[in-house]
Amino acid sequence: MHSYSVQDVERVLRLSRSTIKGLIAGGFVTPKRGPRRQYRFSFQDLIVLRTARALTQANVPSRRVRRALDELRQNLPETMPLSGLSICAVGERVVVRDGTSRWQVDDGQYLLALDVVVEEGELHVVDRKESAPAPEPRDWFGQGLELENSDVVAARAAYERAVDEDPQNLAAWVNLGRLLHEHDKLKDAESVYRRALAACGPDALVFYNLGVLLEDLRRPAAALEAYQSAIAEDPGLADCHYNLARLYESFGQPQHAIRHLGQYRRLLSSDQR
Repeated sequence: MHSYSVQDVERVLRLSRSTIKGLIAGGFVTPKRGPRRQYRFSFQDLIVLRTARALTQANVPSRRVRRALDELRQNLPETMPLSGLSICAVGERVVVRDGTSRWQVDDGQYLLALDVVVEEGELHVVDRKESAPAPEPRDWFGQGLELENSDVVAARAAYERAVDEDPQNLAAWVNLGRLLHEHDKLKDAESVYRRALAACGPDALVFYNLGVLLEDLRRPAAALEAYQSAIAEDPGLADCHYNLARLYESFGQPQHAIRHLGQYRRLLSSDQR
């Protein structure tokens, strides 16, 4: 049975080596090893690799991707059929056609359209550009949450799409501002928090996060104002009282500092009952 090298996979599927290794590491394929321990891919591996890449790019959840790939492995022929192979997705069904026969992979809705053919002895995997069903509206906020630990840039883009589509998505504004703050994009984070307040109205958490950010920007007076706005919206925000006590002490106003520190301690005590 013919096998393919990493270089063959790069050429035929137009996948980068890092993408190929990532799909192997993710357990989507388990290629065999050659005499020099080099990867050797089967025809089935090639189709599974390309399908995995297409499904992940279409934001299909990993669990559903794996289920579809398991079905593919069970039904794909071991070698390239003379009639060629066509893989497409219509609605909620992935349909694989081998000549006149056809079978379906039951999975969620996603976009996939591949033709696999042999021309002059060369294997070709081609994306078809024919029309396909429109994807379901994406949960950009949920996608941002999933991406935060793996791809900060993509997570930021997802949150930005979330607030573009729904300017009153307060959770997306808060997470976007926090993400920017954590990665030292302080001016961008300030802009996000102020846009959130303009779009959603006063909110205690946004004011509090803005206060923390303004302290990091070495603007204590502005931070004090933000904290005051936060407790005006939510007097039970204990951490905000603590930060106010600390700032008032630095400003030489011990009476205000003592008042907020006392409130902070009372809130902590009530939480522990």
